[in-house]
Amino acid sequence: MRDLLEHAERLAAKVREYEQAIRLGVRDNELARRAQTRQGIGPITASALVATVGNGYDFKNGRQFAAWLGLVPSQYSTGGKTRLGHITKRGDPYLRTLFVMGARSVLQRAQRETDPLSRWARAVQGRCRAGPHVLRSSPRRLTNP
Repeated sequence: MRDLLEHAERLAAKVREYEQAIRLGVRDNELARRAQTRQGIGPITASALVATVGNGYDFKNGRQFAAWLGLVPSQYSTGGKTRLGHITKRGDPYLRTLFVMGARSVLQRAQRETDPLSRWARAVQGRCRAGPHVLRSSPRRLTNP
């Protein structure tokens, strides 16, 4: 039993070492530092975002990025009529998971705060189920404070 505890302690120390390396890497990267200015995005999410997306110039807006990632329905347009498809869950599943965890963190924080983003999140949460709908509504709100 002692061997297992020692092994778990060594693994936990290694995880802390890797997290410190990620924090140092994010500190040196301008894009990652900018990503961290958003609520719910910490060093690990910021580093994964920069590694996966880079500078983000491939996306016209936040909704396009969220659709690529699989957080909101895909959008089809023809003849001036816009149609929403289904949530595709395309993109990087790890990055999508990090964004979902960050959004849940923002929702928990919103219960205690009174800033505009928190009030908006509580209003959306009150209108519908907490998780999916708030995530679908958030790309524009999170990219334009």
